[in-house]
Amino acid sequence: MKRRLIVITEIIAPYRIPVFNALAAHPEFDLRVLFLSETDPSLRQWHIYKEEIRFCYEVLPSLRWRLGRYNLLLNRRVPATLSSFRPDVILCGGYTYLAAWQAAYWAHRRRVPLLLWTESTAADQRHLRPAVEALKRLFLRQCGAFAAAGQSSREYLRQFGIADRNIFTAPDAVDNDYFCTRAEIARSDAATVRRKLNLPPRYFLSVGRLIEAKGVFDLLEAYAKLDAELRFTVNLVFVGNGVAQAELAKRAEAISPGRVEFRGFLQREELPALYALAEVLVFPTHSDPWGLVVNEAMACGLPVIATDVAGCTPDLVLDAITGFVVPAHNPDRLAESLSRVATDREQTLRMGRQAALKIQDHSPAACAAGMAEAALSVGGKQ
Repeated sequence: MKRRLIVITEIIAPYRIPVFNALAAHPEFDLRVLFLSETDPSLRQWHIYKEEIRFCYEVLPSLRWRLGRYNLLLNRRVPATLSSFRPDVILCGGYTYLAAWQAAYWAHRRRVPLLLWTESTAADQRHLRPAVEALKRLFLRQCGAFAAAGQSSREYLRQFGIADRNIFTAPDAVDNDYFCTRAEIARSDAATVRRKLNLPPRYFLSVGRLIEAKGVFDLLEAYAKLDAELRFTVNLVFVGNGVAQAELAKRAEAISPGRVEFRGFLQREELPALYALAEVLVFPTHSDPWGLVVNEAMACGLPVIATDVAGCTPDLVLDAITGFVVPAHNPDRLAESLSRVATDREQTLRMGRQAALKIQDHSPAACAAGMAEAALSVGGKQ
């Protein structure tokens, strides 16, 4: 008999659907996914690709408030839904929402194994908040096993005294085939795609929210430090929106020669062409538990410049192999790497090929397999 597995996660994110589809196909589990909300419109404008869902799911009734940088989400029917499905194992994608604590209490009362699926790392700035750390320690004590996104999150769990035997790697992933296929199509008719999208002949690419914590001002400063001839040749393109956009645009006006473009938020289907025709993806974040745009870019055969604090960096960005690793808050080092990418075409193409090979190990199937391994390790009723 299959084990009944419930996964509790926040929203119907496009990059999670392929993972849950793969997990639903696992022969050992009867999967149900509980979403705490369809989306979070205050932070993300993702399209909800319900037509791609191949797993059983439920969106719980919810009320959401955003107080400054804090996100409060309250859900009804968490205990009732758990009791109705009667899971043998519960996998929580985080601990910051009340629903996770309700699930932990429900699991404790009924002796149902509770697992945590986590991306948290020691470099994540959120860990500096004492209240957050105290809650995390309390929640970790309720968990029998852990699905970690990568090396950084695995090491972070070790710092809490979690034994290696209880940590399983569920590598953060996107639909690699989707991005790879569409990038190849874009490259096959690059001139037409550039005209259609009004893309510059050469450009550095940044994809993500335009906020200071993402290192966007560092990137703009690094671009300004490049030789004038290089800036004349290679543009800088930001994809995304956020509160820093107006200030970024104002500072960008002072950079001459050179051109900085702001493309706004783009949906998943609009991104592969921009990745495919860029020189490099730049991920200059100050704090990020992972960074799935790095997965997307590498699936498109694009090398990556990423900071050493990004959760994905130890797993994906191998210095001078799949891209370059730079210290956070360091525009000088960032400028050096941008210059190397732009001037050494042979190495850049080689790193792009290596990036495409490296990302194959970080697939939805691999992520689902890690979750399944964690769930099987705790047993549960059969």
